[in-house]
Amino acid sequence: MAGTGALLRFNLRLERRGLPFWVAGAGLLFLIQSTQSQSLYGTPEKLAQLRATLGGNTAVVAMSGPEELLGTIGNEIVFEIFAFVAIIVALMNMFLVGRRTRGDEETGRAELIRSTTTSRHAPLHAALLLALAADMITGAIIFAALIGTGLPARGSALTAVAIAGVGLVFAAVTALAAQIFENTRAVYGFTGLILGASYALRAAGDAGNPALSWASPIGWGQRTLPFGPGRWWPLLLMVGTATALVLLATTALDRRDVGAGLVRPRLGRPRASRALRSPSALAWRLQRGSVIGWVAGVGLLGMVYGSLGDSIEEYIRDNPEVAAYLPGGAADVVDAYLALTVTMGALLAAAFGVAATLRARAEETSGRAELVLATATSRRRWLAGQFGVALIGSALVLAAAGFGEGLAYGLTVGDPGQAGRMTGAALVYLPAVWAVIAVPVLGVGWWARAAAVAGWAVLGYCAVVELFADSFELPDWAQQASPFAHLPDAPLEAVTAGPLIALTAVVGVLVAAGFAGFARRDAGY
Repeated sequence: MAGTGALLRFNLRLERRGLPFWVAGAGLLFLIQSTQSQSLYGTPEKLAQLRATLGGNTAVVAMSGPEELLGTIGNEIVFEIFAFVAIIVALMNMFLVGRRTRGDEETGRAELIRSTTTSRHAPLHAALLLALAADMITGAIIFAALIGTGLPARGSALTAVAIAGVGLVFAAVTALAAQIFENTRAVYGFTGLILGASYALRAAGDAGNPALSWASPIGWGQRTLPFGPGRWWPLLLMVGTATALVLLATTALDRRDVGAGLVRPRLGRPRASRALRSPSALAWRLQRGSVIGWVAGVGLLGMVYGSLGDSIEEYIRDNPEVAAYLPGGAADVVDAYLALTVTMGALLAAAFGVAATLRARAEETSGRAELVLATATSRRRWLAGQFGVALIGSALVLAAAGFGEGLAYGLTVGDPGQAGRMTGAALVYLPAVWAVIAVPVLGVGWWARAAAVAGWAVLGYCAVVELFADSFELPDWAQQASPFAHLPDAPLEAVTAGPLIALTAVVGVLVAAGFAGFARRDAGY
């Protein structure tokens, strides 16, 4: 354990800017959901009506959680938001542990640290302790949010501990993956695959065979039923699984060299193919797996949303209060619902774009960009390759969201043309998505160390404005600060070219400024 404490303090310093956003975001989602649910379904009659409406809808159950959670208002909140917050907390743990283990080995930091009086296990233990501290703080904030909105303390505590337990499991999964694979992309890909499988198993179990839910950490957390029977024993599954994975990771660490993994990557060609002989081709090669994963995942989510479109009128008829949260109210409820869900797909496309843009900064800090820039490659051309993946990839993710939603909705209503219609409606939001992406481009150009914070902060602000502006009663000027507010709510509203062209022009100005800044500063600083 020598050096673990010092490394933990160092890791906290490195993560001090980004970590609070993850933690506060998880607590904010529970706070908003608790306030909304108690406002909409605060009486036993309304809750029973909701249970009758949603309990028999397989798609809703698969997306949210088991039907048993619709028995009390507290459990209804868990039904609505637990799975989504669990994914956020799992991703937080994945990035924390991945950066501070395999990421540090890739950049050479780990070798410098190991040259001091630091034990072999200290970096791994410090990363896991950092994740544990983040999970505990997240749990405390969620607990405060729930009891602050009037929910029982016992159920609030169990919900908070269950969320923290899910995060701990995925911290351990990432720790093991960091010993198996030699680069962070493979580590994140493996952990993301486990996370996706966990969500899919939970969804299949809740909608069909309940045994499948017990193979998922997310399912364990939901089946604590915190505001009902209150089962504490599923938490033992989380602790046991995390402990076993950490032991495996520690054993694997003892059997490999620093910088190496248990699974060695296959050798590439001795000479690059024509498809790799440009900065744009290299950027695409490095991020193609991420693009494919985002396109598939967001497209699948769009299909889930689209499958509910045919039943939304019945749902609004039984729960008229929900119409207030749809753009346009209940005037054209199906298109209002489709506009809201397409906006969520647009926010996810923007999240991909921000992550893809920040990959340029990661290439700089790792020293790989310097190798490319040492050739006859200009700075602008290199950055254009990285930014091009973000632009094109986000468009593909957005199109997949619209196509998936239109395809599923068209199949339910017998109208195949909905796939093309919804794809076009989704692409209306593309200028706003690019406007969000342009912020980290500007940051990379002028203030690289703040690029990540600026990009994710702007995306978070847009998400709050688009999804919760009415709940928070935000003033008009605050809503107008979001680029999405300047575009029509397709397919609910008519689309005109003016706002799209104007917003695209703003994107062009921001991107040009970012490129100008990158051409003036030192690479890697």
